[in-house]
Amino acid sequence: MRPLIVTEFLSLDGVYEEHSPWRAPYDPDDGPFKRDELFASGALLLGRTTYENFAAYWPTATGAFADRMNALPKYVATSRPGPLAWNATALGPDVVADVQALKEQPGSPLLVYGSGTLAQTLLRCGLVDELRLMVFPVIVGRGRRLFDTLENVPLTLLDTREMGAGVLLLTYGPDAGAKG
Repeated sequence: MRPLIVTEFLSLDGVYEEHSPWRAPYDPDDGPFKRDELFASGALLLGRTTYENFAAYWPTATGAFADRMNALPKYVATSRPGPLAWNATALGPDVVADVQALKEQPGSPLLVYGSGTLAQTLLRCGLVDELRLMVFPVIVGRGRRLFDTLENVPLTLLDTREMGAGVLLLTYGPDAGAKG
């Protein structure tokens, strides 16, 4: 069974989506971590918005990271009809069942970048094997928060890492012993 990893950039107050560039003043040393994370993955799971943003940028980017990003198969959770490019396949209307089927295949981990709504669904349904939160030292005060729609998702802290510039990488796994 393939593990499913969700990785998110968050503010201290849990905001993952905001139109202002709240991450810009911080320059964590996350290059090696993000590279290792991507190269260890076997496929990307993306929400439609993240897919569209990535598909607009990565195909023309250069370097080993871009090459890997472009080569990986992508599975996109979307309710919007229309063709997908960039080595991508749309998941069916039952995203949870499709992701469960992908997890049951042999292979390297499935990686969710961003894609907050998809991440929330996967957390709610117990499909996330590892949750990696890169927490930036800023309180945004407004915007979509990753955990606002979730209730009682017990997790166990697996690792903490200081990434520089006050940014922390917190890694969690499911807490199998917790009562939900």
